[in-house]
Amino acid sequence: MNTNVETYGDWRDYYELTKPRVVLLIVFTAIVGMFLSVPGLPDVTAMLLGTIGIGMASSSAAVFNHVLDARTDILMMRTRGRPLPQGRLTEKAALTFASVLCVISMIILWFLVNPLTAILTFMSLIGYAVVYTVWLKRATPQNIVIGGAAGAAPPVLGWTAITNEVTAGALLLFLIVFVWTPPHFWALAIARLEEYRKVDIPMLPVTHGVAYTRLNILLYSILLLLVTVMPYLIGMSGLIYLIAALGLGVYFLSYAIRMYRDHQDEELPMQMFRYSIAYLGYLFTALLVDHYFLYQLSFQGLLTLN
Repeated sequence: MNTNVETYGDWRDYYELTKPRVVLLIVFTAIVGMFLSVPGLPDVTAMLLGTIGIGMASSSAAVFNHVLDARTDILMMRTRGRPLPQGRLTEKAALTFASVLCVISMIILWFLVNPLTAILTFMSLIGYAVVYTVWLKRATPQNIVIGGAAGAAPPVLGWTAITNEVTAGALLLFLIVFVWTPPHFWALAIARLEEYRKVDIPMLPVTHGVAYTRLNILLYSILLLLVTVMPYLIGMSGLIYLIAALGLGVYFLSYAIRMYRDHQDEELPMQMFRYSIAYLGYLFTALLVDHYFLYQLSFQGLLTLN
């Protein structure tokens, strides 16, 4: 990796730095948070500006993560093809890009959405790009658990972008993503065990072994199933969501059980990792569909009464 020559690359390199697939899931959960925060449709302007601001901040955090991880990325098969390890961009160019995204996102959120969303988004950005990447990732095998707070923030950010307040519903969405993060990432850590060991990153399977990690994945998967039922139990969602959450959760749990029992299938951890991504998308889609189904029922009920 040569950082002394000014290499600016093209738009595809900058686009790759933003981790678009990860950011897409982040933005989607934020949008769902926006819709769930109000009974009807959220304010279109606040939703649009909030989505842009949160998306740009998430992209900025991803670019900072690329810069800070560049020297270990070159040593890992999964990440060595990224623009910085390959020298297609300099760290200076990437840092400038990340800083511009950060500043613009904060301006949009502070002045055009609300200061609360701007503050929480900035804290999330710092939590992921600096606290997790620089310190937690290399300090403790519980890095994913503690650092998961930053990754679980987007639904709350979407909620506050519309309501300008943090309520129990927003915190429940946060809790779902927070509990989902460890089994999601530990499955990948098992699949990429030797790569993490090579770069001396203390992921749980590196420090405590694969069997212990599989047990923790199972325990968190059970907890996740229980947590995802809570929106129904508190009246936040209805039967449509409950059925979807149970179906998706049982299938998620089945992966965890198979991983706990079967140590021979080397493809299973990556299969669970891929399903976990789809799982979160489907779960939040079910939340959204259920929310507006209930809204339509209540709306029709009001029309009938009138």
